[in-house]
Amino acid sequence: MYKYAEFDITGQNLQTIEIVMDRLGRLRVFVRVVDCKSFTKAAETLAIPRSTVSIAIKELEKLVGARLLSRTTRSVIPTHDGVAFYEQCSRLVDDYEEVEGLFRTAHAELRGRLKVNVPGRIGRMIIAPAVPEFVSKYPNIALEIGITDRTVDLQLEGIDCVVRVGDLADSNLIARRIGDLDIINCASPDYLDRNGVPVRPSDLRKHRTIAYMPPSGGKPEPWQYVDAKGLQSLNVPPSIAVDNAEMLIACCLAGLGLIQVPSYDVREHLRRGELVEVLPKYCSPPMPIHIVYPHRRHLSGRLQAFIEWATELLREHINAPAIAEKTRASRKR
Repeated sequence: MYKYAEFDITGQNLQTIEIVMDRLGRLRVFVRVVDCKSFTKAAETLAIPRSTVSIAIKELEKLVGARLLSRTTRSVIPTHDGVAFYEQCSRLVDDYEEVEGLFRTAHAELRGRLKVNVPGRIGRMIIAPAVPEFVSKYPNIALEIGITDRTVDLQLEGIDCVVRVGDLADSNLIARRIGDLDIINCASPDYLDRNGVPVRPSDLRKHRTIAYMPPSGGKPEPWQYVDAKGLQSLNVPPSIAVDNAEMLIACCLAGLGLIQVPSYDVREHLRRGELVEVLPKYCSPPMPIHIVYPHRRHLSGRLQAFIEWATELLREHINAPAIAEKTRASRKR
């Protein structure tokens, strides 16, 4: 075992080296506070006491001789100096983590906490059944999986990456396209027995529909379809609007109306005859699916491992981009 206190390889003794490492720890804390805009949330994501976060920031501000954060009753934001300092710190922390993991080639040596978030149905039907495989392959990665259909703030909530369905808002995040989800129209046999089967989109004005409403707020999504003229929207007021995919499908199974839904979501219901596809020539355009993560010059090994694993897993269950393009083209003909 090396006795570092007896050597002076870098021109510094053991005490100085410990101070350098302490400084790196403070930089990590500062970067996380800025990302989360909160001392409390930063402490939670780092799994350390809030008091430790406060002390680290005070010591860092004293060390650099500048006020780095502006504290209000609702949030914490960087000062002018803090913004410039954050840009340098985040790169430094990323560079150090990259160097630290430079020689970790074995799966078992990837370690640390990884916080991800996925939509409810994808989490329950695709991700959860496959997690044992990921845990077996990467036993030292502590995986935290959040399930929600709402839009999450990755930096504010300390999330490493998310799986998202639908068009993405412009942001400074990085999005990896996984593929497209085909959308179908369906209803329960009971509903169709009572109300008849629609043959053309205009027939929907005589039917009950169930609409999906974004959890973050806003109006229910309109009934859309593609025909020879392009994308069309029908003014069909929904009988029911829900903000959860599970509820959307449950209402349809209960015979409450027609829905538009990703085909993978109802694959088993269709196979068992619990739901029936209708208007197959008048479907909504496929919805893109992405893995989204913060912009960083270097990704941690554990995040890269999850992204690669999740990408392969999801592509096994949905159409890859090339296949989706063929599907879309065939609908336009």
